Amino acid sequence: MNPVENKQRVVEVGDGDLPLHCPMPGQSLWNSHPRVFLPIEDKGEALCPYCGTLYRLKAGAGRPRHH
Repeated sequence: MNPVENKQRVVEVGDGDLPLHCPMPGQSLWNSHPRVFLPIEDKGEALCPYCGTLYRLKAGAGRPRHH
């Protein structure tokens, strides 16, 4: 087994990616798992239970905007 292929992925996401789900649009769908929504706003990161991808909010993302 190639250790690079088994390495966990880390993806930074912004407001345009919320509500967050994995797999995200644009990811290969031929080998993906069912779509799962991930609660990321409270802790700033979320781990996909299917593929192990770690999602992190970019600085300032996920916060309510005041008018």
